[in-house]
Amino acid sequence: MKEKEIQHLYWRAGFGLGYNQLQHLKGRSKTNILGDLFSEAQNYTPIQLDLSEFGVVNRKDAVNVMSNMGATSLQQLRKKSQEKVKELNFAWVAKLGDSKAVFREKMTLFWANVFVCRDNNIVHLQQYNNTLRHHALGDFRTFVKAISRQASMSKYLNNKQNVKQSPNENFARELMELFTLGVGNYTENDIKEAARAFTGWSFLPNGDFYLRKNKHDFETKTFFGKTGNFDGDEIIDIILDQKQCATFICTKIYTYFVNPKIDKQRLDEITNLFYQDYNIETLMHYIFSSNWFYKETNIGVKIKSPMELIAGVYKIVPFSFNNKKQLLYLQKMMGQVLLYPNNVSGWKGDTYWIDSNTLMFRMKLASLLLNNAVINLEEKGEFEDSFERYYKREQNRNRYLKITQQWDTFNKEYAGVTPEDLQQVLILSKMDTDTENFIKNLSIGSNKDYCIQLMSLPEYQLC
Repeated sequence: MKEKEIQHLYWRAGFGLGYNQLQHLKGRSKTNILGDLFSEAQNYTPIQLDLSEFGVVNRKDAVNVMSNMGATSLQQLRKKSQEKVKELNFAWVAKLGDSKAVFREKMTLFWANVFVCRDNNIVHLQQYNNTLRHHALGDFRTFVKAISRQASMSKYLNNKQNVKQSPNENFARELMELFTLGVGNYTENDIKEAARAFTGWSFLPNGDFYLRKNKHDFETKTFFGKTGNFDGDEIIDIILDQKQCATFICTKIYTYFVNPKIDKQRLDEITNLFYQDYNIETLMHYIFSSNWFYKETNIGVKIKSPMELIAGVYKIVPFSFNNKKQLLYLQKMMGQVLLYPNNVSGWKGDTYWIDSNTLMFRMKLASLLLNNAVINLEEKGEFEDSFERYYKREQNRNRYLKITQQWDTFNKEYAGVTPEDLQQVLILSKMDTDTENFIKNLSIGSNKDYCIQLMSLPEYQLC
């Protein structure tokens, strides 16, 4: 494979790659490189925070114990849970930058914006996040059924309130509208009948699924022209029988991994493949193996998400936040707080990442992360309200981000690299004339300084 093709692959299947890895892969066959990429994706570990202080939820009498807890004790437990959610955020970001199973992590990030969910219960939210990770490259049918059983999802879309006596249609509607089919590909009656099939679906305090049989509607339902005593799993099976489901998911896959602008011929091609067995790994391997994936029209045309941007910088110069709450601040400023999507529709992505404010902030990101640049810390946001209050107590709003950069690691890899080669590693998209003129007239003092300057270019925003 050519260098540019390898870079393209590793930006779409991961978060970029460094000079040494690129040199190691250069000249190897596509089959060989993909073989390693997919093999490494199998060797992953779930995120497992220390949740021992929430052990009460695993007790058989958890419901009684929690109901007898005083208001103060319950409030303290909820507060601890919210702090742990932030810790889960930090752990996930770290996985994006450090995991050898980088492709699985990229897929996990993708699916988090398909099966959108929010929760302040750390026990349930960690289970949900690891469910995304576990099924990220597996069977889509099994994946949808597993997500539908998640406690966090049940709460987020009100399925716990869905009972035979008074069906709640929220989960059934979003299952079709946002998770599998898209708007306009079902009827209101389909929603009502599907909701009946999911009645009684609930969970134990520890997050385990269970069916409240006395709340479940066992009567006959008619869904997409089929009639039977359907339960939730059978509803999902019928949904996946619709080719529109494969089209819907492949559209999201194509715009995320290939190009925001869809080539209908290629979309139809991957849809036909995916519809055969709904195997996610087979689909992704086919895409990354196809010659059309590596066409110039697909390279450097995607705006990096905030997480791709942060992880991409980390790949070149590893860094760590001395005050991890500042990492939440950066996410909020750029519009992508992990575990806290804007709404059930998730992040729109692509050009929606950029406006006049976020573009300037993103172009300054490398200086903030790597060069101790000063930033004005003013932003709103409920996820990090306590963090905001901390800074409001400070006399001077202009603060440095407290970050430790591993420049020694950078220097070991890039000390002997020419500025031209460094540019080749960092900039994948085609430079416009103004940028080229800027680069030509730039006084290059060191690769360290040049790295920060290259990461501050508009072209670095693309992959």
